[in-house]
Amino acid sequence: MILTKRKPVSVGEMLKEEFLKPMGITQDQLAEAMGVGRKTVSELCNNKRTITADTALILATVFGNSAEFWMNLQQRNELWKAMNTPERWERINKAHPIAA
Repeated sequence: MILTKRKPVSVGEMLKEEFLKPMGITQDQLAEAMGVGRKTVSELCNNKRTITADTALILATVFGNSAEFWMNLQQRNELWKAMNTPERWERINKAHPIAA
């Protein structure tokens, strides 16, 4: 497993910088298009909420891309956090293969 020190782009940063700003969309407009409350969008944009499969499918529909794009973005961030949080990494490193 490759351990990288460079933090990947967060879901919130991707939403704000690559979708909302360039497209001139507000969080209120995105919430309406997604069929969710503004709080949900705010939490996504501020990395207070993670992407679920349902959310990935909704965002893919709204922006015309794939659910895999959103899920991969979330997964990269979760793996980076696990590998770059000393306490978590210490616990992970205690694991070992089961002898056959």
